[in-house]
Amino acid sequence: MMEKSDSMRSFVALMRGINVGSTRKLPMADLRALCPTLGLMRPETYIQSGNLIIDAASTAEDVRELLERELTARFGFRVDVIVRAASDWQSYVVSNPFSNDNSVLAKALHLYLSRDPMAPNAGEMLMERALPREKIAFAAGSVWIDYGAQGLKDSKLSPAFIDKACGSPTTGRNWNSVLKIHEMITARSAS
Repeated sequence: MMEKSDSMRSFVALMRGINVGSTRKLPMADLRALCPTLGLMRPETYIQSGNLIIDAASTAEDVRELLERELTARFGFRVDVIVRAASDWQSYVVSNPFSNDNSVLAKALHLYLSRDPMAPNAGEMLMERALPREKIAFAAGSVWIDYGAQGLKDSKLSPAFIDKACGSPTTGRNWNSVLKIHEMITARSAS
């Protein structure tokens, strides 16, 4: 692995809608191999759903634009990418509005991040459509949805609707993934 230079910052890039079903395949090994050719160093991925941690001498917006352009060129389909500074990830972990609710299942609780600032009426739209079992909260510029014990089954809060409510592409990760990404960031900053 390459050394991290002082001018580089770590970022979390979340790819949306990849490796689902038989289309939109984006192998994580190929993604990791691509990153250094783009100046994105120390690439690490977590599971196949498109969780990437990299270092770059750039801004989050520049990293997003670069990845979206290059992934389209290399893999032949458009991929929405939501990028956050790795240093911001801690705020998601500590601001989890359901952290003290023992009835919440880690696999049913999702953090959603929006590419652009959320639309002012996002909360109202999401709450109007939510099923009675679903709980929605906002913290640290993100949306948290507890889908309840049944999980996403029968939910009317589809990715397309969440995008519409938020006003831009979004992507969600369950609480287990949020914690694993945080663990990876912590480990890499210690190295």
